[in-house]
Amino acid sequence: MEVVMEIAYWVLAGVLAVFYLYSGLLKLVRSKEQLAPMMGWVDTVPMPAVRLIGAAEVLGAVGLVLPPLTGVAPALAVVAAVGLVVLQVFATALHLARGETRQIGLNLALLVLAAVEVWLATIW
Repeated sequence: MEVVMEIAYWVLAGVLAVFYLYSGLLKLVRSKEQLAPMMGWVDTVPMPAVRLIGAAEVLGAVGLVLPPLTGVAPALAVVAAVGLVVLQVFATALHLARGETRQIGLNLALLVLAAVEVWLATIW
């Protein structure tokens, strides 16, 4: 059973890492004008905060993969997954505050996946 949980961890970590690396790098390197068509909320958030969110996403992605892969401070994977849960709670709250209830589906899915990753990271 432990092998199944480890495989589940790595599959989910890979999916989340790819998503958050892509999303985070976009927020780090693109301008507000370039981000606005795909992320309408950037027009209401200061650009330094957008960059900070991008950095948190990239660090979360790296934290899910590198510590368990290298065996150095593997507990950081739990911290990374919890950080991604918190990030999605705030993202969902932002969308709800903007009246974008139809756009929280992805946030809720990512929230659930990150919460499952927290659980998987703590059991093996």
